[in-house]
Amino acid sequence: MPGENLSRDEARERAALLSVDGYEVSLDVRSATGEAEVAGPRTFRSVTTIRFRCNEPGASSFADLVAPSVTAVSLNGRDLDPSEVFDGSRIVLEDLAADNELVVDAQCAYSRTGEGLHRFVDPEDGEVYLYTQYEPADSRRVFANFEQPDLKAPFRFEVRAPEEWTVWSNGVGERVDGVWRFAETKPISTYITCVVAGPYHYVTDSYERVFEDGTRLEIPLGAMCRKGLAPHFDADDVFLITKQGLDFFHDRFDFPYPFGKYDQAFVPEYNLGAMENPGMVTFREEYIFRGRVTRASYEGRANTILHEMAHMWFGDLVTMEWWDDLWLKESFADFMGAFANVGATRFKDAWITFANRRKAWAYRADQLPSTHPITADIRDLQDAKLNFDGITYAKGASVLKQLVAYVGQDAFLEGARRYFKRHAYGNTRLGDLLSVLEETSGRDMASWARSWLQTAGVNSLTPQVLLTAEGRVDELAVVQEAAESHPELRPHRVAVGLYRRTAEGALERYARAEADVDGPRTVVAELAGAEAPELVLVNDDDLTYCKTRFDETSLATLREHLGALTDPLARALCWSALWNMTRDALLPARDFIALVLRFGGRESDIGVLQMLHAWAESALVHYVAPDWREAGGRLLGEGALRELRDAAPGSEQQLAWARFFAAVASAEDELGLLRGLLEGTEKIDGLDVDQELRWTFLEPLAAHGAADESVLAAELARDDTASGKRHQVRCLAARPSEAVKAQAWAQVVESDALSNALVEATIAGFAQPSQRELLAPYAEKYFAAIERVWDERSIQIGMDVVRGLFPSLRDSRETLDATDAWLSAHEDAAPALRRLVLEARDDLARALRGQACDAAAAGR
Repeated sequence: MPGENLSRDEARERAALLSVDGYEVSLDVRSATGEAEVAGPRTFRSVTTIRFRCNEPGASSFADLVAPSVTAVSLNGRDLDPSEVFDGSRIVLEDLAADNELVVDAQCAYSRTGEGLHRFVDPEDGEVYLYTQYEPADSRRVFANFEQPDLKAPFRFEVRAPEEWTVWSNGVGERVDGVWRFAETKPISTYITCVVAGPYHYVTDSYERVFEDGTRLEIPLGAMCRKGLAPHFDADDVFLITKQGLDFFHDRFDFPYPFGKYDQAFVPEYNLGAMENPGMVTFREEYIFRGRVTRASYEGRANTILHEMAHMWFGDLVTMEWWDDLWLKESFADFMGAFANVGATRFKDAWITFANRRKAWAYRADQLPSTHPITADIRDLQDAKLNFDGITYAKGASVLKQLVAYVGQDAFLEGARRYFKRHAYGNTRLGDLLSVLEETSGRDMASWARSWLQTAGVNSLTPQVLLTAEGRVDELAVVQEAAESHPELRPHRVAVGLYRRTAEGALERYARAEADVDGPRTVVAELAGAEAPELVLVNDDDLTYCKTRFDETSLATLREHLGALTDPLARALCWSALWNMTRDALLPARDFIALVLRFGGRESDIGVLQMLHAWAESALVHYVAPDWREAGGRLLGEGALRELRDAAPGSEQQLAWARFFAAVASAEDELGLLRGLLEGTEKIDGLDVDQELRWTFLEPLAAHGAADESVLAAELARDDTASGKRHQVRCLAARPSEAVKAQAWAQVVESDALSNALVEATIAGFAQPSQRELLAPYAEKYFAAIERVWDERSIQIGMDVVRGLFPSLRDSRETLDATDAWLSAHEDAAPALRRLVLEARDDLARALRGQACDAAAAGR
């Protein structure tokens, strides 16, 4: 039988044959503490009872289990020989009855890759913490099951754990006679079941809601983290956002939260941002801030809390049938995160962050060779794993934002309410959602879906302005274009804004018109006769999903007066458009850097400023002509230091510029300042160099050979925590030495001893832009190793290695040719592996085009 990579066809066949009545899962994790009893992977006992029906008695099927060993299997009271029915990932089930009971007793392995039941030992105090992470298909690493989203069932969990531990799961639990027993869940999919166990620091609160009919809903709230993070845990703010979100969604969804309690666990070594397990949401613990962060970090955490909460309805209550329709939950949750942040919390500018940050993710993904329609063709689980991407999340959310403009917010929310009631605890496909939206809006959703959900690619919209002799608009048109590879032109509901400078010099909007752009050229008749604009913004207010372009007058205005734009959303949209032009080799990267240096210091939105810093660094590393890198780096370093010194003492802007200065520092005096700030011999008024900022300053020092192993060891002694260890590992790998790079490569590529978090940290330190020549030998080694790594390691580690170690800093035609040679010689490699390499190749080719554009600007 095929191995771990379940196909869509197999899942459909099994769903047509079976229906599941319930699971009882018993786990014994007392083996998590103390010394491992035997060589090999550390294991725990897992006993699962599955009651299910088969509509073709006598037929055969299989259950899923990925485990080192199986002790016993019985089907309908008949003992089966594990060596005959279990192949390492599946259990063969033959001669099924109409009603069946399967019991599997297995030894399952604790995970060190964040997939399955992850075991973490805190280096600070030796405490052990466990949590599960399953999406899309890793619950089979913890208990036997039918691992596909459309075979929902109620679950009962019981867990034996060390005496001093607390255990949590999806339902309410209590400890009876040394065993934690949990209330039966509603029917849910396997991938959103969850267990969290250990000596976590746990804080409680409660939420109450009285509905119009007088019924009262009470939801116990909990939040937890490792004991070592407890001093930094601002649970009150987590609970505040949680309650605001529950109010917001109850007001709009008209379906009471259906899963009882609402716990939120911030866990270590987490691969994702968070996971929507009903009643037991898990988050990466980096959302607990050990040092000072900007408002953007708190907004990001609130967005994630609300995103996961939206999943309680979109994804948990109503779940996609197969991963083709992953967008049915992720696009909605991504949209709802920003929608609820603006509507319910203190973060009223969340749509600016969405326009600037989330859409940048979507625009990049939608121009890769692996781009796909929002409703994707997911052949198997490896495809599914890679489709948690900028298309499924951010483009999908952008298209939903456009849909709200198209059908109206009331019709959109009424469609959601009917969708929940009609499909509660069930599974759906695209047509199920479209049908309710047609009912509530009266619009033809099929044609909208064909344009927006079932085709790939991003359109560009460019203004064309013709003026009268008197200097007024004679005609303003919007030209729509598409890439040759994805030529679809789409209907766009847009707002077109006209901007001029006031007598005081502010660049402000004086005219606005909404229009339906359809086809290659659309005239916006309403703007005829308006005063001649200095800037035309064709997607003002960010209603649609497109790449905004500028006419020559508008671009000239932005070059001189971008900082004078008073509306923060309009400013963010212009920055985003300019970055897209840089990536598309339409704007020299040195010009983008100059704009950041000229106007970045005037940016009031801290999230936009931090995005500008990331883009400027990317422009320097990937898109400027190689012979201008040194000069560009010097300009960025000098400019960042100037803004750091000019920023208001103690302000968020000062902190952001300090981090950016560290990222681009390379000159001896710049490194000397960083060293002085660490040692206390230098001071910038208002800048508190806390522990997190210390590690930020240490990485460039290590990368430039100004902080050796002893300095990093001393810093770890100062911050002997799990976070400190990750930082130290990253800095150690950053040092400019052949021996260091060889060791880092071996630790990641040749060994599986490191946990997922330390693999990530090592890769992050390994590839330093200042060490291009030192890294050159690893291009050939990369192509020789990746197929073996993909075959031997978990898919998460495989993805980290293939993406993170691609020789992107060896940005030359030779590397492009080597990539093409590998692709040609490995046409039969796993499609998911080929996709990752193709994406990296595309990024490299784009960088080379950008460098050519920048080089052409050198002689101006």
